[in-house]
Amino acid sequence: MQNPRKIGLWSLTVLLVLGIIGGGFAWQHHQQKQHQPRIVATTYAVVQIADKLNLPLVGIPTTANQIPKRYQHVTKVGSPMNPSVEKITALKPTAVYSVTTLSDQFGKAFKAQHVAPHFLDLTSVGHLETTLTQLGKRYNRQSAAAKQVAKIQAAKRMAKQRAQNRPASRVLVIMGLPGANYMVATNRAYVGDLARLAGGKNVFTSQNQEYIQPNDEAIQKANPQVILRLEHAMPKMVTSQFNQEFKDNKMWATTSAVKHHQVYDLQEPTFDATANMQAATALKQVSHWLYPAKGAGA
Repeated sequence: MQNPRKIGLWSLTVLLVLGIIGGGFAWQHHQQKQHQPRIVATTYAVVQIADKLNLPLVGIPTTANQIPKRYQHVTKVGSPMNPSVEKITALKPTAVYSVTTLSDQFGKAFKAQHVAPHFLDLTSVGHLETTLTQLGKRYNRQSAAAKQVAKIQAAKRMAKQRAQNRPASRVLVIMGLPGANYMVATNRAYVGDLARLAGGKNVFTSQNQEYIQPNDEAIQKANPQVILRLEHAMPKMVTSQFNQEFKDNKMWATTSAVKHHQVYDLQEPTFDATANMQAATALKQVSHWLYPAKGAGA
């Protein structure tokens, strides 16, 4: 018969070893949790990027767009144009991401709370690729980032091939806003960049402005062959506004685009004011609008 004392000592030793191992795992889990990034995405485009890069989010924007399943129960921090600094601060984020086109929206309230958002430049497809690469490197998601960049580059090659040996279409890009009129998107805006990559020539260019005020005389003189109407937010309302504008303002009827039924409505989630993870699909669509197959409809 074994000595009860030895059995007791052996049992105690086993318990101690198991306790040390368990404590080690708990410490390791705690350390991992401590080093886990706490990211707040204040725009839907950033949410899409985070999803493709498999990044954890502790805050997302309030939006009507379909949120990826993994983020559906994440705290909402308000609209992209007016996020709640109090809600963001309460989440104790390690990084807050917005986009450069909304940088003016983040003012004194954020500075007072010592919240300094990172503004991602998503004004072009090229900038989206750069953003993906940089975030992939920062959060050790290089493989996922490279995969998304490859998809975009493939779409760019296809668009270039489609436009090859064909004259550049004159393109007008306009963006409507709910309850307001519309703005003209230049080559510096995301959709303007899509038109360029698809082989089109934006009839309004700028050195530094993404959007400019419309001018009927200038539009008529430019005589666009294709008109892309970006219906930003509340698409039903903006589409109705566009339709009314095109009906009431006789100038539109004089353009080649209207005469030849080359007016197209761009809506979320495929299209937006800033580049997003639908860029490859969006570029393919614009490419087909500008250069439809011979004998085929738009």
